[in-house]
Amino acid sequence: MDYTGGSPKAEHLCVLVHGLWGNPNHMKNIAKCLRSQYPPDELYMLLAKRNSGSFTYDGIELGGARVCAEIEEEIRSIESRGGKITKLSIIGYSLGGLVSRYAVGLLYAKGILDTLDCMNFVTFASPHLGVRSPLKGWHNHVWNVIGARTLSMSGRQLFTIDKFRDTGRPLLSVLADPASIFMRGLRKFKRHTLYTNIVNDRSAVYYTTGIQKTDPYRRNLENIKVNYLKGCEGVILDPAMPIVPLPKVCRPATFSSVTGLLLRWTKRIPFMVMIAVFVPIGTVAFLCNSVVQTIRSSGRIKQHETGRGSFSIAEYRVPLLIKELRGEVENAYEALNSSQNQDYLATEDEDDDYDMEPEERNLMRRERRLSVPTQPTLALAPYQFEMIRSLDSLNWRKYPVWIHNDRHAHAAIIVRMAKKTFDEGWIVLRHFVDGEFLI
Repeated sequence: MDYTGGSPKAEHLCVLVHGLWGNPNHMKNIAKCLRSQYPPDELYMLLAKRNSGSFTYDGIELGGARVCAEIEEEIRSIESRGGKITKLSIIGYSLGGLVSRYAVGLLYAKGILDTLDCMNFVTFASPHLGVRSPLKGWHNHVWNVIGARTLSMSGRQLFTIDKFRDTGRPLLSVLADPASIFMRGLRKFKRHTLYTNIVNDRSAVYYTTGIQKTDPYRRNLENIKVNYLKGCEGVILDPAMPIVPLPKVCRPATFSSVTGLLLRWTKRIPFMVMIAVFVPIGTVAFLCNSVVQTIRSSGRIKQHETGRGSFSIAEYRVPLLIKELRGEVENAYEALNSSQNQDYLATEDEDDDYDMEPEERNLMRRERRLSVPTQPTLALAPYQFEMIRSLDSLNWRKYPVWIHNDRHAHAAIIVRMAKKTFDEGWIVLRHFVDGEFLI
């Protein structure tokens, strides 16, 4: 059954944007849940399709321009059939959340948002702060620099090693600039909601998908008590008070506790063997594929830059800053990404690792003062702290999600495919449709 489209009578257009390596089919269960609540004459749904597969390598800018063009074309198509769109909602998954933020900026700059009631802007497991691992020292150069060069333009932007146009800054930093078209566009939406995995997300970890500078779930889940949201027990945490520290109790090691520890390690042996055998093979395949896809992606980007793409790129080259007026592959990547441990904020002596300007040093000193022992601040870059401060001004409704039954929480959170161990994701989708989506 096709859950997309709708009747020309529908005034509310909802756009769903998939993630890296994805396709519109990844969003079908979100669309299915929405359609179960809202009939075709009440909600019109568009599953963006022009960034499918390897086209997601082409970068957030080009991806956002494609989505913007799709939205414009869909609105015109509906009008040609006698309809009239007056409301807009956008749902982004993973990289699709960042692509959607760029598309929103373009829609704002073109004046389209001025003609619509902007209702919901929602992201599921989207890396708003990029995928740079909070690391210090040489670890940063091994993963955050080399890893950035395996996904063409999208990789450079996700790892924030790019310099976007003439700004001299990473694109994600520009996306979060309070004076940019992107933030001005986002402010028009009545509700901003995000769902973030607290563990087992091998593609985008909690701090970036939850727009946070701390991660209380990274290592010590056994030392905290989790408070679940009423009606979503076992999956969605209460955002008002997600955790309560457990009292520390010193217990001597017993035979049963040692046996239990050994049993847990024994159960992990098959997984560790699989990692040892298949990750090297997958990594080689991933790197080879990355070379091929990077070459192809560069060709597509050049076509658009020279006006030979599927639409005129000049139409989407608008001023970015209002004040200044200027302009097995996936699994291998996830295994490499998830193997990186997070470090915490550097000491003042270690600030030299960042090569910072004086104002950035002052920012880092401020963040260090605010850090508390129970929830130490992660070793983010100065511009990431600025991004958090700016994005939090949107008053996001943040919902932490704990997927227990599958280690691939990144896919399970939206039930990306029919799989029994993804069933916890249905609780997330029902919560979103029943209580978060404004019609």
